[in-house]
Amino acid sequence: MNVEKKINKNYIHHQKSHLANVLREVVFGMEDGMVSTLGSITGIAIGSNSHSTTILAGVVIISVESISMGIGSYLSNRSHEEMEKRKVEEEKEELKKFPEEEKEELYQMYLDIGWSKGLAMQMSEEASKNEELILREMIVHELKMPYLQESMSIKGGLFMFFAYILGGIVPLFFYIILPIKKAVPLSIVITLIGLFVLGMSTAKFTKQPLLKSSLRVLLMGGIALVAGLVAGVLIGQ
Repeated sequence: MNVEKKINKNYIHHQKSHLANVLREVVFGMEDGMVSTLGSITGIAIGSNSHSTTILAGVVIISVESISMGIGSYLSNRSHEEMEKRKVEEEKEELKKFPEEEKEELYQMYLDIGWSKGLAMQMSEEASKNEELILREMIVHELKMPYLQESMSIKGGLFMFFAYILGGIVPLFFYIILPIKKAVPLSIVITLIGLFVLGMSTAKFTKQPLLKSSLRVLLMGGIALVAGLVAGVLIGQ
């Protein structure tokens, strides 16, 4: 029987969105860019009362931290991918050296999942006759890894880099166009609004309630923001 499946584009697993794949880097980069930049430049602005010093400090912070965060994201993702690649290579070696043991292991895993003994035996026998198939099954069921997953190291690093810059520009922008006394409160308010909007944007991918997602990012960012502001003000003074 030929059954045609309708694809629901509202389901996350049917969406081929590059942003969804690097959501962690985007949210982390923008949140950290807004919070750390605001905390630092507010303390510098209050302590120095110098317009040029505050702007210079903000530019330096965003430049250095965005590069650092981008490289950090690349290295962490790359290391994780290399570790998973090594696991797959080790699994290939085991399949060549111990084919019967690996077939029995796959059979036991099928039983643990809930398949009947007869079907589990049939599936493990069938998989053992195909090198690519049994490798895929071992990757998914034993290593608990997605099969043929896309590399995210370079893409994740770039998204982190640009997300941090974008987040950092939010609090810094008002110091560029306004005097310090007006820029300080406006920068804080707009950054908090930015955190709230960032939370709303994540709801598109997580399918969580808008208010819940928004308040969560605002609360977590707000905690870090208060710490950054206190440290910045104390150091500035």
